[in-house]
Amino acid sequence: MMRISIIILAFTSLLQLTLSGQSKELSYFLGEDKYEQNIPSPEEYLGYQPGDWHISHHELLAYFKTMATASENAQFVEYGRSYENRPLFYLLISSKENLKNIEKIKAAHKELCDPEKSASLNTEKMPAVVYEGFTVHGNEASGANATPLLIYHLLASKSKAVDQLLNDLVIIVDPCFNPDGFNRFSSWVNSHKGKHLNGDSQSREYNEAWPRGRTNHYWFDLNRDWLPVQHPESRGRIQNFHEWKPNILTDHHEMGANSTFFFQPGIPQRTNPNTPQKNQDLTGEIGQFHANALDDIGSLYFTKEAFDDYYYGKGSTYPDINGSIGILFEQASSRGHFQNTENGPMDFAFTIKNQLTTALSTLEAAKEMRVKLLDYQRSFYKDAKQMAKDDEHAGYVFSMGKDIARAANFIEMLDRHQIDIYSLNKDLRIDEQDYYQYNSYYIPFEQSQYRLIKAAFEYRTSFKDSIFYDVSAFNLADAFGANFNAVSKKEGNCKGKLISDVGSALQNAEEPEFSDYGYIMEWDQYYAPKALYTILSKGLRAKVANEPFSFDGKKVYSEGSIYIPVSNQEMTADNIYNLISTICQESNVKIKEVYTGLTLDGPDLGSRTFSLLQEPKILIIGGDGVSSYDAGEVWHLLDQIYEIPSSIIEIGKLGSADLERYNTIIMPNGSYGAMKGQIKANLDKWATNRDHTLIAYNNALRWLKGAGIASIDFKESFGQQSNKPRPYNMLSRDRGANVIGGAILNIQADLSNPIMFGYTNSEMPIFRKGGIFLKAPNNAYACPAFYTNNPLRSGYASERNIKLLKNAPSIINCRYNNATVVCFADNPNFRAFWHGTQKLTANAIFFGSTINKSSLE
Repeated sequence: MMRISIIILAFTSLLQLTLSGQSKELSYFLGEDKYEQNIPSPEEYLGYQPGDWHISHHELLAYFKTMATASENAQFVEYGRSYENRPLFYLLISSKENLKNIEKIKAAHKELCDPEKSASLNTEKMPAVVYEGFTVHGNEASGANATPLLIYHLLASKSKAVDQLLNDLVIIVDPCFNPDGFNRFSSWVNSHKGKHLNGDSQSREYNEAWPRGRTNHYWFDLNRDWLPVQHPESRGRIQNFHEWKPNILTDHHEMGANSTFFFQPGIPQRTNPNTPQKNQDLTGEIGQFHANALDDIGSLYFTKEAFDDYYYGKGSTYPDINGSIGILFEQASSRGHFQNTENGPMDFAFTIKNQLTTALSTLEAAKEMRVKLLDYQRSFYKDAKQMAKDDEHAGYVFSMGKDIARAANFIEMLDRHQIDIYSLNKDLRIDEQDYYQYNSYYIPFEQSQYRLIKAAFEYRTSFKDSIFYDVSAFNLADAFGANFNAVSKKEGNCKGKLISDVGSALQNAEEPEFSDYGYIMEWDQYYAPKALYTILSKGLRAKVANEPFSFDGKKVYSEGSIYIPVSNQEMTADNIYNLISTICQESNVKIKEVYTGLTLDGPDLGSRTFSLLQEPKILIIGGDGVSSYDAGEVWHLLDQIYEIPSSIIEIGKLGSADLERYNTIIMPNGSYGAMKGQIKANLDKWATNRDHTLIAYNNALRWLKGAGIASIDFKESFGQQSNKPRPYNMLSRDRGANVIGGAILNIQADLSNPIMFGYTNSEMPIFRKGGIFLKAPNNAYACPAFYTNNPLRSGYASERNIKLLKNAPSIINCRYNNATVVCFADNPNFRAFWHGTQKLTANAIFFGSTINKSSLE
């Protein structure tokens, strides 16, 4: 019987080995090092060797906790939770002596970034801090899967070389910046792994279902959120960054399977001008350590010919404007467990090995360059202090007018970046713009974050290169719709009190007095859409003003103001008052009581110029052919900001869906090639209702035009501009230069149009990414906003594209049967931080059906 059991056991082991592919020995990853027996290896703990399967997030979490318990050289730290409530965590690794004095080390490291204190520090005796971060894109999994091997080597190795690393460094291993997307991806590839590995890239294992695992819960690219910090994952890691002020931060990614391995520096001429040259020199010096390590294991790699360090919202670039060195790694991806590639067969274990190798070479570089890195960090902030003194301006002043909630959100974002904001101690008038003490704020230049402040507020339209890996403009004040100006030093000291917390930037929302007649809410408040949805969802009747009006000549209510009458409602006057008071507090909006319907100027409250509003019932179209980024931005705006529920239906289901459940359908940017036949017939039927609104963005407009739904025409940006011969090697550069990858444009708005309700400046910034150029409509009333004669505010756009944009429509309202179609050439919801234009989407949702049908194209 024993012999039979042994045979069965052997057969079972062989079956498991076959299913998981050819398992690698530990030495494949880490060489012939010797390890402590009382500390479990990844294989011992997980039951499989890294590379055999994709580790799940809960397994990663459990192993990190186990290693923190098993070793005196590690501490486990949870620093937040994702949207799906998964822990965000890191392992703090150093020598026992360093960990015993970790708070002193941390405090000294922060002092190194303070020019008032840093001169007295002896960098010869300070450990450097290295923050190793992995898998911000959930389906770029080799980084996170390398971390169990990394921490095992650092905590279990008996080598003196590792002991020296732990003496000289404080190491933070953050295994997964994006746990929700990572778990979505690991579940996909593990569930599609066969007994016999298949290297066919067309196989289901390598082709995830929409929206795929790259993004977080709301389908955002978290590697674009280091600067906007709109998501809990980003807020946690930015807090970590400024708590530790690391000397090096690594950002481990993956790229196409037919590539090799990339490490920075990137393309030199695309480095942001605010980044010191010394930063790039040190990046190149660190790169030599990576080259040596990859040479030792025979891996192919490249540098300097791809990627860049321009946009400070990426993990490899944000450190560069904060006195640190950001390093991007890009590994050719196996996506699943094994792929055939141009460079030969590639298994998952190989991709893990490269990530592990460069994680270790980073630590070796940090050890050898420790004093040099610490001295650079000190000089970075010392130089910034002098630059601030030499600047012709003293700082920036900004205001959002009456919208205190939007101002508070802006202050909160800046505060996360350790930027000090103050109240004004006097009123200012700069360039015909008034800034009042009670609602304006001041950012002085003479503070440690001078360089970041300049980068975040600057306008730039001249560049060394015309191609960008990401956006070419990211003015944060424009994104939040702020009025702002530079303050000259001759203005004198205008600095008031330090805004020590976001709450101090907010006035308590004023509750209205009781009224048995009605209440009015102004629409120029950031959370007004949230408040209005609550009002309508509770069954109250509400109307929107299409013309301004005033009482007693003291107060003018603009178009878009919301009137909630008390009479003929299903609630009693007392219950309405209690609800309105609660909404004021929960949504941070001001709602004012009124006691008469008779106005002094403008229409009376019973006028037909007030349009009845309906509770939004929203469908967002998703699925293959739709940009998950853009769909996620709308979903996040509705769900997280306005707290409006929405349904998401994929294109293939639209033909049989009951569309009558929805009065609003949103088409995010996408191709929509699959929308035809029964789907189009179903939409045609839905559009017979005059209370229905279709909202479409960017490339979705092309489908609307082709389907005969929207009467719009396009200008085409691509095409032969000259018959003169061009060098063959300039083809991709010429085409890339003709793309607007991310710029800020000026638009002129018709503030009387319902799509523009709530805005007070007729000229305003909007973000542009993409190549949709609209022709002017025939109907003179159909264009709520168009680009100005000087449309480029900041960023790169070719001369040809600037010409196409001049005076062209940004938004066109059209008619589709009896429904209204709102066509956006741009994306007002971009990456959740364009708070200044998000209300355009809200206006289309709440007011689209109220637009006079005669004004539609």
